[in-house]
Amino acid sequence: MIGNSWDEKLAIIWQSPGFKKFIQKINHEYATKTIYPPKSHIFEALKLTPYEKVKVVILGQDPYHGENEAHGLSFSVQKGVKIPPSLRNIYQELYDDLKIQPAQYGDLTSWAKEGVLLLNSVLTVVKDTPASHKKIGWELLTDYIIKILNQKKEPIVFILWGNFAKEKMKYITNPQHLVITSPHPSPFSARYGFFGSKPFSKTNSFLIKNGLKPIDWQIK
Repeated sequence: MIGNSWDEKLAIIWQSPGFKKFIQKINHEYATKTIYPPKSHIFEALKLTPYEKVKVVILGQDPYHGENEAHGLSFSVQKGVKIPPSLRNIYQELYDDLKIQPAQYGDLTSWAKEGVLLLNSVLTVVKDTPASHKKIGWELLTDYIIKILNQKKEPIVFILWGNFAKEKMKYITNPQHLVITSPHPSPFSARYGFFGSKPFSKTNSFLIKNGLKPIDWQIK
């Protein structure tokens, strides 16, 4: 389904009767409603960041629900689409932390290619209806992804913004990994601890300390 190492790592999920039945339900949703992202981009995060390349996980909730916004990467929007408020705040913190100038667009593909798995907990959404596909089955897959990344021998940084993401901490039990938490970058909560949390420099310091190449956070 993915075309890289995730296929083997997730084979037990792909082949399970429950997930196959769930995918039929998702296909029906696409056939009868307007669903985002486009079907070809549902697994974009996994396609761009193979298992062995994952150094960092930034966990989102569900895709943006506006037209042409979602393209399979958490917090990211396609070029030409207005940058959402949460991503603007992420860019502001990136500048305050590493003095990287905010990009003029919101496509975070370059991060994914650096080894940042931009994973939403729920991978699809009905147009203009946030959280519409929450708890219908995607969590079976995405929780499992976190669990197998937790088993990875190489250290990983898990960046969990907001209470929804923090719920996944229970799956991150390997002490060699670093978990960075803060309030969500949403305008409603960013000023309560997201700003000033320095997740980008903390991530790179940890990677360097463990003999790994740091992330180039410059948006390209």
